Amino acid sequence: MDDEPSTSSSPLASTPASGEPREPRIQKILGYRLLLGLALAVFVADQLTKLWIAQRLPLGTYGEAAGAIRIIKGFFYLVHVGNTGAAWSMFSGQSVMLALLAFGTLLAIFFWREALGLRERLAQICFGLLCGGILGNLVDRLLHGHVIDFIDLHFGSYIYPTFNVADSGICVGVIVYLWQSLRAPK
Repeated sequence: MDDEPSTSSSPLASTPASGEPREPRIQKILGYRLLLGLALAVFVADQLTKLWIAQRLPLGTYGEAAGAIRIIKGFFYLVHVGNTGAAWSMFSGQSVMLALLAFGTLLAIFFWREALGLRERLAQICFGLLCGGILGNLVDRLLHGHVIDFIDLHFGSYIYPTFNVADSGICVGVIVYLWQSLRAPK
């Protein structure tokens, strides 16, 4: 009797039909702790910085004459603009469609987490940044109908598209993932 596999009805200690013990649910979650912690950190930093901007500058504040906060003259300003599109304002006015796409992307990452190799440290870093950024911008779309952008960089006569902490997390996560994917042995 002691040699029989566990048939406990507890989801934390159930045994699959193969007879091998299942990994307890909490252990599965802890296996993604770097991803979850980094996603939470990016999301919180993003939302706190957007809250700070919204409390200090009215929506539509762009340029020093309108009240933008100068950090480095001619280079770095804090502004408060709403973006209903995606990166570089592509798909402008499509906030609902982009919110659905963001939600679908988060679901896809969850369902394909094993195929994406999300147990690996570097993948967790990349997807933690990505998921935190996606969630930050998704919350904006749901609460405000647009994403709050506030980091405004100027390079001589070129003005880089205004962005936020979530956008930074998304870009860095994707770039590092692509870099890692290209250099990984086949």
